[in-house]
Amino acid sequence: MSGSYCKSLYPFSGQQHQQGLSFEAGEIIKVVQPLPGGWWEGEKDGARGWFPSSYVQVLERTASLSQLPAEDLRDPLPPHWKCYMSPQGRRYYVNTTNNETTWERPSSVPGTPKTSFRHKNSLPAGTTHVSLSACLGAVNCPHCGALSLSLSLSLSLSLSLSLFLSQINCVTFPSPVCMPEQQLLKPNEWSYCDYFWTDKKDPQGNGCITGFEVLLQKQLKGKQMQKEMAEFIRERIKIEEEYAKNLSKLSQIPLAGQEEGTLGEAWAQLKKSLADEAEVHLKFSSKLQSEVEKPFLIFRENFKKDMKRFDHHIADLRKQLAGRYAAVEKARKALADRQKELELKTQQLEIKLSNKIEEDIKKARRKSTQAGDDLMRCVDLYNQSQSKWFEEMVTTSLELERLEVERVEMIRQHLCQYTTLRHETDMFNQSTMEPVDKLLQCVDPAKDRELWVQENKTGEIRPVNIEI
Repeated sequence: MSGSYCKSLYPFSGQQHQQGLSFEAGEIIKVVQPLPGGWWEGEKDGARGWFPSSYVQVLERTASLSQLPAEDLRDPLPPHWKCYMSPQGRRYYVNTTNNETTWERPSSVPGTPKTSFRHKNSLPAGTTHVSLSACLGAVNCPHCGALSLSLSLSLSLSLSLSLFLSQINCVTFPSPVCMPEQQLLKPNEWSYCDYFWTDKKDPQGNGCITGFEVLLQKQLKGKQMQKEMAEFIRERIKIEEEYAKNLSKLSQIPLAGQEEGTLGEAWAQLKKSLADEAEVHLKFSSKLQSEVEKPFLIFRENFKKDMKRFDHHIADLRKQLAGRYAAVEKARKALADRQKELELKTQQLEIKLSNKIEEDIKKARRKSTQAGDDLMRCVDLYNQSQSKWFEEMVTTSLELERLEVERVEMIRQHLCQYTTLRHETDMFNQSTMEPVDKLLQCVDPAKDRELWVQENKTGEIRPVNIEI
């Protein structure tokens, strides 16, 4: 499908999305890389970017000679043949006269291709052109004429919904039997935008939770863990404050305050080091409070409010999607009822020719065509809603991914700050002990004895014995 062209059905602002391609309704875009996930890479006016595939319609290869590839210019398709593109990017050809199809390009020689086949079993998954005769058992007859092509396409779309798609809680996914290989939006990154599209069973009940709710629960759990980390730091601060208080109190106790000499000096310095150490621990607790605990508490103060806003936004889109899907099912049932009515009128006409029956067939055909148009309209509205939901899911999940990276990085940085402060505290504590170590190394009992004797001596003359 790369190299083909498509026409935009709705305007799209690519500025709101990273590497998005902006365009207005009705513009021609060259498809560069179509991905099964629903986002295509395109080129317009020399600019490249990504856009949702549901916003465009692939141009038919036979719409105009200017849009045909080189082989189509050299060898145009025979009359009544049209070229379409499957969701996998493979071209196939439809004969609008007898609804026969082929993967092989028909030659310009009149006639049906040799390798033709019916749509019912041969078209790729997701293709909406299904043979009406294969679906309804050949309702055409020479008296009532062929049904309109739009009705055929409408019915084929109704059948393809059940044949090639499966739905989980009103979200349509490729059928596992014919699911095409999908390329990840962000390969090799394990991004949230690639792995949370379906719902899962709620482990705490019998219901289901959406993939987006799983992401929200993880974010809220991370926020709770951050709060508990702040409480842990608060307890650490209390310990430091209490320890500093006790050290300061201990340094003021006058025990062994009368020790003299070099040992007395070392003892006095040791008591002073306790006061210094108490001051160091007070500063450590203060820095923990301002540089670690407080940032933990104020970071993303509106986190819960943001999560609630994201949840409501995605839930509203999902609710709208469910309503659109219900409308599609209702329109498909109405089309099936109209088709049964038309088939019944056709059978009556084959049994008995009557002007009244022919008129009834015309009315039934009009109603059936209208029902087909209603189905196509409902499917178009559903696809728009699903594309909007898909687009917001990708954008919001990437935003959650960014917020989580920001939160983890913030916690890592402040825990590193905690370890830095802890190392600084140890260094300051060590510095308070250095004077004590020096004085303890200088303790000299002989010198202490000399000084004490000089200050406290009572006399140098020794007593003698009595001599007779």
